[in-house]
Amino acid sequence: MTDQRHDRFERGTDGPKVIVAGIDGSDSSMRAAAYAAGLARRQNAMLALVYVQPVIPAGAALGVPVSGATEEIAEELVSEIRTATERLKDIWNVRWEFHTFRGDPYNGLVTAADELKADAVVVGASESAGHRFVGSVAVRLVKSGRWPVTVVP
Repeated sequence: MTDQRHDRFERGTDGPKVIVAGIDGSDSSMRAAAYAAGLARRQNAMLALVYVQPVIPAGAALGVPVSGATEEIAEELVSEIRTATERLKDIWNVRWEFHTFRGDPYNGLVTAADELKADAVVVGASESAGHRFVGSVAVRLVKSGRWPVTVVP
Protein backbone atom coordinates (compact mmCIF):
# COMPACT_ATOMS: atom_id res chain seq x y z
CA MET A 1 0.00 0.00 0.00
CA THR A 2 1.32 3.45 -0.86
CA ASP A 3 1.25 6.35 1.49
CA GLN A 4 -0.31 8.82 -0.94
CA ARG A 5 -2.26 11.76 0.38
CA HIS A 6 -5.30 12.60 -1.74
CA ASP A 7 -6.44 16.20 -1.72
CA ARG A 8 -10.00 16.48 -0.58
CA PHE A 9 -12.65 18.05 -2.72
CA GLU A 10 -13.80 21.39 -1.36
CA ARG A 11 -17.27 22.51 -2.33
CA GLY A 12 -17.28 25.91 -3.96
CA THR A 13 -13.59 26.06 -4.80
CA ASP A 14 -13.61 24.08 -8.02
CA GLY A 15 -14.64 25.46 -11.37
CA PRO A 16 -13.20 27.87 -13.86
CA LYS A 17 -11.38 30.98 -12.70
CA VAL A 18 -10.96 32.52 -16.18
CA ILE A 19 -13.31 32.04 -19.12
CA VAL A 20 -12.15 33.34 -22.49
CA ALA A 21 -14.81 34.34 -25.03
CA GLY A 22 -13.79 35.18 -28.57
CA ILE A 23 -15.74 38.08 -30.07
CA ASP A 24 -15.62 39.69 -33.49
CA GLY A 25 -18.89 41.60 -33.61
CA SER A 26 -20.82 38.82 -35.38
CA ASP A 27 -24.17 37.74 -33.97
CA SER A 28 -22.87 34.30 -33.01
CA SER A 29 -19.84 35.77 -31.22
CA MET A 30 -22.05 38.15 -29.25
CA ARG A 31 -24.29 35.22 -28.25
CA ALA A 32 -21.14 33.37 -27.20
CA ALA A 33 -20.09 36.35 -25.07
CA ALA A 34 -23.53 36.45 -23.43
CA TYR A 35 -23.37 32.71 -22.74
CA ALA A 36 -19.83 33.04 -21.34
CA ALA A 37 -20.98 35.95 -19.15
CA GLY A 38 -23.66 33.71 -17.66
CA LEU A 39 -21.07 31.01 -16.96
CA ALA A 40 -18.70 33.55 -15.42
CA ARG A 41 -21.45 34.99 -13.23
CA ARG A 42 -22.55 31.58 -11.94
CA GLN A 43 -18.97 30.41 -11.35
CA ASN A 44 -17.71 33.76 -10.03
CA ALA A 45 -15.03 33.60 -12.73
CA MET A 46 -13.30 36.36 -14.64
CA LEU A 47 -14.70 36.79 -18.15
CA ALA A 48 -11.97 37.68 -20.64
CA LEU A 49 -13.52 38.99 -23.85
CA VAL A 50 -10.99 38.67 -26.66
CA TYR A 51 -11.02 40.36 -30.05
CA VAL A 52 -8.35 39.19 -32.48
CA GLN A 53 -7.40 41.96 -34.90
CA PRO A 54 -6.69 40.42 -38.29
CA VAL A 55 -3.30 41.05 -39.84
CA ILE A 56 -3.71 41.64 -43.55
CA PRO A 57 -0.66 41.84 -45.84
CA ALA A 58 -0.04 45.41 -46.97
CA GLY A 59 -0.46 44.54 -50.66
CA ALA A 60 -3.88 42.99 -50.07
CA ALA A 61 -5.13 46.08 -48.26
CA LEU A 62 -4.62 48.24 -51.39
CA GLY A 63 -3.61 51.28 -49.41
CA VAL A 64 -6.50 51.13 -46.93
CA PRO A 65 -5.31 51.68 -43.33
CA VAL A 66 -6.35 48.25 -42.00
CA SER A 67 -4.87 48.66 -38.50
CA GLY A 68 -6.97 51.78 -37.95
CA ALA A 69 -10.10 49.94 -39.05
CA THR A 70 -9.47 47.01 -36.71
CA GLU A 71 -8.75 49.42 -33.85
CA GLU A 72 -12.12 51.05 -34.51
CA ILE A 73 -13.84 47.66 -34.41
CA ALA A 74 -12.16 46.92 -31.06
CA GLU A 75 -13.30 50.28 -29.68
CA GLU A 76 -16.87 49.68 -30.90
CA LEU A 77 -16.90 46.24 -29.26
CA VAL A 78 -15.70 47.70 -25.97
CA SER A 79 -18.38 50.37 -26.18
CA GLU A 80 -21.11 47.77 -26.84
CA ILE A 81 -19.89 45.62 -23.97
CA ARG A 82 -19.73 48.55 -21.56
CA THR A 83 -23.24 49.64 -22.53
CA ALA A 84 -24.60 46.14 -21.94
CA THR A 85 -22.72 45.89 -18.64
CA GLU A 86 -24.10 49.21 -17.42
CA ARG A 87 -27.63 48.21 -18.43
CA LEU A 88 -27.40 44.94 -16.48
CA LYS A 89 -25.18 45.96 -13.56
CA ASP A 90 -28.05 46.04 -11.04
CA ILE A 91 -29.26 42.60 -12.16
CA TRP A 92 -26.00 40.70 -12.65
CA ASN A 93 -22.47 41.45 -11.64
CA VAL A 94 -19.85 39.93 -13.92
CA ARG A 95 -16.15 40.66 -13.64
CA TRP A 96 -14.78 41.13 -17.14
CA GLU A 97 -11.77 42.35 -19.06
CA PHE A 98 -11.36 43.17 -22.74
CA HIS A 99 -8.22 42.09 -24.59
CA THR A 100 -7.08 42.48 -28.16
CA PHE A 101 -4.52 40.35 -29.91
CA ARG A 102 -3.22 40.51 -33.47
CA GLY A 103 -3.14 37.59 -35.87
CA ASP A 104 -5.48 35.00 -37.24
CA PRO A 105 -8.46 34.19 -34.99
CA TYR A 106 -7.30 30.69 -34.03
CA ASN A 107 -3.74 31.61 -33.05
CA GLY A 108 -4.96 34.80 -31.39
CA LEU A 109 -7.41 32.89 -29.19
CA VAL A 110 -4.78 30.25 -28.37
CA THR A 111 -2.35 33.00 -27.34
CA ALA A 112 -5.04 34.73 -25.29
CA ALA A 113 -6.09 31.52 -23.54
CA ASP A 114 -2.45 30.66 -22.76
CA GLU A 115 -1.50 34.12 -21.51
CA LEU A 116 -4.67 34.55 -19.47
CA LYS A 117 -4.44 30.99 -18.10
CA ALA A 118 -7.95 30.20 -19.28
CA ASP A 119 -9.90 27.34 -17.81
CA ALA A 120 -12.46 27.36 -20.64
CA VAL A 121 -12.97 28.93 -24.07
CA VAL A 122 -16.33 29.98 -25.54
CA VAL A 123 -16.75 30.91 -29.21
CA GLY A 124 -19.59 31.42 -31.64
CA ALA A 125 -20.25 29.02 -34.48
CA SER A 126 -18.68 30.10 -37.74
CA GLU A 127 -20.87 32.19 -40.01
CA SER A 128 -18.39 31.95 -42.87
CA ALA A 129 -18.55 29.55 -45.79
CA GLY A 130 -14.74 29.59 -46.02
CA HIS A 131 -14.34 27.51 -42.87
CA ARG A 132 -15.17 24.41 -44.90
CA PHE A 133 -11.76 24.67 -46.57
CA VAL A 134 -9.57 25.97 -43.74
CA GLY A 135 -11.53 24.62 -40.76
CA SER A 136 -13.52 26.77 -38.40
CA VAL A 137 -11.85 28.37 -35.41
CA ALA A 138 -14.19 26.43 -33.11
CA VAL A 139 -13.30 23.06 -34.63
CA ARG A 140 -9.59 23.84 -34.48
CA LEU A 141 -9.88 24.86 -30.81
CA VAL A 142 -11.75 21.67 -29.95
CA LYS A 143 -9.21 19.54 -31.83
CA SER A 144 -6.32 21.18 -29.98
CA GLY A 145 -7.69 19.59 -26.79
CA ARG A 146 -6.12 22.18 -24.51
CA TRP A 147 -9.26 23.59 -22.84
CA PRO A 148 -12.92 22.76 -22.62
CA VAL A 149 -14.45 24.59 -25.60
CA THR A 150 -18.09 25.58 -25.88
CA VAL A 151 -19.42 26.50 -29.32
CA VAL A 152 -22.53 28.68 -29.24
CA PRO A 153 -24.77 28.68 -32.34
